[in-house]
Amino acid sequence: MFTGIVTHIGRIRGVEERDGGRLFLVEPPFDPRTLELGASVAHDGVCLTVCGHVDGGYLVHAVRETLARTTLASWTPGRRVNLERSLRLGDELGGHLVFGHVDATGEVLEVAEEGSMWRMVVGIPRRLAPLVAVKGSIAVDGVSLTVTGAADDRFAVALVPHTREVTTLGERRPGDRVNVEVDMLARYVARQLECAGLVRAAAKETP
Repeated sequence: MFTGIVTHIGRIRGVEERDGGRLFLVEPPFDPRTLELGASVAHDGVCLTVCGHVDGGYLVHAVRETLARTTLASWTPGRRVNLERSLRLGDELGGHLVFGHVDATGEVLEVAEEGSMWRMVVGIPRRLAPLVAVKGSIAVDGVSLTVTGAADDRFAVALVPHTREVTTLGERRPGDRVNVEVDMLARYVARQLECAGLVRAAAKETP
């Protein structure tokens, strides 16, 4: 479980095909051995498990399903990624509850400066539209943001200068793909309404 408050920016130092998935060597700006084997860390909003240590870095493994549903398949050495360690009981919940289970990738459609902030518009699959609401929370590349606008196939968020400085969202440009996770509360409410026969399936996927 995470909060969507990015604590560090790491760098992908190596990528290797492994067991049908990919093994990533991540270089964080802190001592990687402070992460225990088996620890969960969000990488651009994707929860991955630490499976090894090397000098100056740690290893995580992404299975085929994760590569298909997220931006990880496009990661190459040198890429900067948002990092967040898992939430501990008693930690401050500064953003919103985030699983680290990405719902889909979205495409950055627009990035525009508006006064002291920047407006980012992200295109998403229409199946996610019922789960995105104005003033609600959403995670983009692991960053907790407030939705400022929503339509059938896109949503908008506002990026304050601090967010652009301490995360990789300041580097995103139109055409870039980003990981999107909707608010978990919206996900469960939609499922309950679906099971009660009150609405058609939202974001339904075949098991």
